[in-house]
Amino acid sequence: MSDLAAFSRAAKKAAGETSLARAALIGVTVAFLALFLLAPLAVVFVEAFAKGVGGYLETFSDPDARSAILLTLTVAAIVVPMNTAFGLSAAWCVAKFSFPGKSVLVTLIDLPFSVSPVVSGLIFVLVFGAQGVFGAWCAAHGVHVLFATPGIVLATLFVTFPFVAREVIPLMQAQGTAEEEAALTLGASGFRAFLTVTLPNVKWALLTGVLLCNARAMGEFGAVSVVSGHVRGLTNTIPLQVEILYNEYSIAAAFSLATVLALLALVTLGLKSVLEGCLGDAKHDA
Repeated sequence: MSDLAAFSRAAKKAAGETSLARAALIGVTVAFLALFLLAPLAVVFVEAFAKGVGGYLETFSDPDARSAILLTLTVAAIVVPMNTAFGLSAAWCVAKFSFPGKSVLVTLIDLPFSVSPVVSGLIFVLVFGAQGVFGAWCAAHGVHVLFATPGIVLATLFVTFPFVAREVIPLMQAQGTAEEEAALTLGASGFRAFLTVTLPNVKWALLTGVLLCNARAMGEFGAVSVVSGHVRGLTNTIPLQVEILYNEYSIAAAFSLATVLALLALVTLGLKSVLEGCLGDAKHDA
């Protein structure tokens, strides 16, 4: 009986220590999030409404602000579908087939994660600039890449293209090829097997990758800053316009425009959480 009582006391002590450690970890996490995430986000909205609702709305009456919003949405509308198509193709190729150079392809997909966005933008300057590889050809044919929308699209494509592929590849690899092989055995074509078997199996991971790609495309600063030329009303995206307004001491206007990106980030985060929950439910059902 004494041994049982001692064991019970030890178990209660261990449980108490575990509860204390759990509470301490939760407290530190909440404090960190409040200090470094929620507080800056709150400051953005407080500064945005420093001049009242009227001052906040006045920011969006500026043609340059509207142009920045339109350009940001336009670039995202071009980049996200292209990266979705690339990500699906790359994931299908990597996960379902074996071929020489497969590891090289995976490394290239991860390349934008290891290269500074500013360096990414500089690459396009060296390629399409006046002294670049294709600079003379572009000038001779009237093709404007740098300091124009095409350059912004290319820079954004480069920094965002891993997101979809990186979300889809692990799931496709985990699922293997058995279901596709069964579909092919039953007479389905490769494209039909992809549409009816592969794509439905990765839809939640695909949507998560699309959301992350869209968030990065709208918020990209470094690469876009290098290739845009900062032409007001023409090549300034929302992040670049925010920087200009802040440097001109138009603090309320800068923060008002920044709330657009903040709201887009919050919506993206919410949708990502929902999709991750759906993905978890799908794995549980499977």
